[in-house]
Amino acid sequence: MSNWWEGARRWIHGEPAARETRIGLALGGGFARGIAHVGVLRAFERAKIPIHFISGVSAGSIVASAFASGSSSYEIEQVALKMRFSDVARWRISWQGLVGSDPMRKFLARVLKVFDFEKMQIPLAVVATDLTAGAPAVFRGRGDVVLPIRASCSYPGLFQPVRHMNHCLVDGMIAMDVPAAPLRRMGATHVVSVALPNPSETVDPKNMLSVVTRCFQIMTARTESQWRRHSNLVIVPDVKDVGWDSFESAHLLIEAGERAAEAAMPQIARWFAAETSGEAVA
Repeated sequence: MSNWWEGARRWIHGEPAARETRIGLALGGGFARGIAHVGVLRAFERAKIPIHFISGVSAGSIVASAFASGSSSYEIEQVALKMRFSDVARWRISWQGLVGSDPMRKFLARVLKVFDFEKMQIPLAVVATDLTAGAPAVFRGRGDVVLPIRASCSYPGLFQPVRHMNHCLVDGMIAMDVPAAPLRRMGATHVVSVALPNPSETVDPKNMLSVVTRCFQIMTARTESQWRRHSNLVIVPDVKDVGWDSFESAHLLIEAGERAAEAAMPQIARWFAAETSGEAVA
């Protein structure tokens, strides 16, 4: 009732009404290290902080889609602990890449509860990169979610691109390392971005994947300011010493995500406190 009286008082005195806090959570890429996102979700669940919108790119698109579909962090964790590279890739060497992402369909069936954007419990955006248009491809609202996830995870040089309506789609990290901007367009008042730091690795000029990975590192460092501009808060799990394919480190990754997110909970809680008091808190 106090909130009602506060709103009425503001209306009578011509004061602007407090804006409802609507949280958007943006999950960045990182291949196996994306398992750290599970720990971030757990911290939100434990603190009972609502997530009104969620977006994901690359590995983050899998975790974001699973959570949006209704899977809890514990349910996602059970799948993540058993996850291996072969769950999402099949060696199929071609000029387009070394592996295909066909197995991902079966894998996603283990962690997603629904497979269409319009059926998601939380509004979801999945970001891939459209090589044909040279721009981000943001999928949300309606339609199948599996193809966008496969596209968003198609790391160039390793995974073969995904074809969709005469467009060639690859890893969303190329166009948008952390998908904060789509959450603003979806209606989020506050965006929490989760960025996974690059692993501490040196480039091997004789290894194609090492070269491609280093190119990604340089590119994402140069575009970081773009997604940070749309973020109110950035969570950075300490996973820089974990390799890109270290699925066996799932426990450590989840713990790192949880620790980093728990440290951010007081700031997020202040947003909701400010909503009641009418104060502006960034």
